[in-house]
Amino acid sequence: MADRIEPFRIEVPQDELDDLHARLRHARWPDETPGEGWSRGVPLARLRALAEHWQSGFDWRAQEARLNAYPQFTTEIDGQRIHFLRVRSPRPDAIPLLITHGYPSSVAEFLHLIDLLTAPEQPDAQAFHVIAPSLPGYAYSTPLSGPGWAMGRAAAAWVELMRRLGYDRYGVHGGDVGAGVSGTVAGLDGDRVIGAHVVTDPLTAANVATFLPGMADCLDAADPVDKTILERMDAFRREGSGYLAIQNSRPQTIGYGLVDSPLLLLAWIAEKVHEWTDLPVDDDLLLTNVSLYWFTRSGMTTAHTLYEQAHSMDWGPPASVPQGFAVFGTDETVRRIIPTPAGTHWSEFPRGKHFPAMEAPAELAADLRTFFGPLA
Repeated sequence: MADRIEPFRIEVPQDELDDLHARLRHARWPDETPGEGWSRGVPLARLRALAEHWQSGFDWRAQEARLNAYPQFTTEIDGQRIHFLRVRSPRPDAIPLLITHGYPSSVAEFLHLIDLLTAPEQPDAQAFHVIAPSLPGYAYSTPLSGPGWAMGRAAAAWVELMRRLGYDRYGVHGGDVGAGVSGTVAGLDGDRVIGAHVVTDPLTAANVATFLPGMADCLDAADPVDKTILERMDAFRREGSGYLAIQNSRPQTIGYGLVDSPLLLLAWIAEKVHEWTDLPVDDDLLLTNVSLYWFTRSGMTTAHTLYEQAHSMDWGPPASVPQGFAVFGTDETVRRIIPTPAGTHWSEFPRGKHFPAMEAPAELAADLRTFFGPLA
């Protein structure tokens, strides 16, 4: 049956776990230039501590059980295996909410958020049924079926997923790549999507702005706010975009290392989590995310999907549904980069950045309830 949905459990074979531990135990460590901190990448002491914890202290089986506590499924859409969590709320007034992670992330990003959405402590707080797919090429939405899996195609797959699940009305939420996918779903399925809620932060907004044609020409360096945006755009081009340049041009080449070396994969992801957060992310949660990449060999396939997006112009139709923005680590720059029409939901939080579901899940859950509650 083409629409078939199969129950799924994560069950990593023990020999895969033993192999990971052996690779970490026999890792070859480089020297580093003293006194540079994070300016040249992940410091040796930090990566050693993470790797040692991953090898001897981190309990993958406990995290596997934690993930398996949520109902998981797979289905095939457009020739691609799609893995997703579907966590129903006990509340009869719950809103179906499709939430999409970004890069370098996975559904593990939402482990602190799901219960807050499905079972809020306050009896009068809006509840949600949560549907959290793994993007094509990420974690258990692998192997990648072929080229072409940019955000537009992923969004079309999400529309089909929600049809298969029988939802006539639902909301969408995401950050980073997930924000683009969520906005495109709203444009493709506006008759069923009741609202689109996305998260961003000043650094991410400025980074995205570097890819918007003509954005720099619209900014005035004499204006203090515009000057800050231009400086961040320039810093991203010079110092922050190397990971993206490699994956946008040679995903196959970097993929060999991301699949074969747990140290490279760990450094690749840990660097971004460090740079893109200002609130602590628990090391076990970080390593759960990295482990999903490792056990599914998805370092390679996620690189290919970033390549696809860099070479795609498929953004889908614009959304006409109610839109909400939650800005974490807010400052005056984001409103300049993201102009919104009057009446758009706009929330600002002083702390948190790129991964609010991991950094500030209670604040994010509250904002989702504030936005979607009146749309129920």
